[in-house]
Amino acid sequence: MVFAPPAPASVAVSGTFDRFPVRRIFCVGRNYADHAREMGHDPNAEPPFFFTKPADALVPDGSTIPYPPATADFHHEAELVVAIGKSGFMVSEDQAETLIWGYAAGNDLTRRDMQAEAKAARRPWDMAKGFDRSAVVGALRPGPVDKAAMIRCIVDDDVKQEARLSDMIWSVPAVIAHLSRLVELAPGDLIMTGTPAGVGPLSRGQICAVTIDGLGPAKVTIA
Repeated sequence: MVFAPPAPASVAVSGTFDRFPVRRIFCVGRNYADHAREMGHDPNAEPPFFFTKPADALVPDGSTIPYPPATADFHHEAELVVAIGKSGFMVSEDQAETLIWGYAAGNDLTRRDMQAEAKAARRPWDMAKGFDRSAVVGALRPGPVDKAAMIRCIVDDDVKQEARLSDMIWSVPAVIAHLSRLVELAPGDLIMTGTPAGVGPLSRGQICAVTIDGLGPAKVTIA
């Protein structure tokens, strides 16, 4: 062996010492109508689309992270995270909920200026979305989540994003069913389900917390 393999990425499980091992992180783009319009898109014009983050981009609740390099426009994106606990391929929306292990609050951190440049040049978003420490995920809670729960992003006590989970364009089962027609989902996969309107910049020294009713927070301090 050339070197010892790194420890697998994992997420805390609320109220226990258990860890949920993470295989892949999928992210849904523009899944709230107000955010789609905020980014200059018609929310009714396209089916869900996906991008990914590496599993080792995970950041736990309570972490302090550095302001990332190669950006002057570092943004928060509050998201509901779905943890997959069963394999599924080509599943229906009715079957989709049987794949869900639990839920968490998350933050899809984004180098917005780099993303804008990539869009303008019709290039991939990888370095705008999948950079080191770009996936903040709070403790997972097994079981269902209230579809009417509020999701918020709070930066230094100011609420920057606020919506109901029911405001999603595509429901969680619809997202899972669509994604399962593109890849075979497996235990350990996480799905970040999109962000509401109000995304905006983070500065050094700020504290950013994503909260969802009934779930633990996903909070980070920007060093």
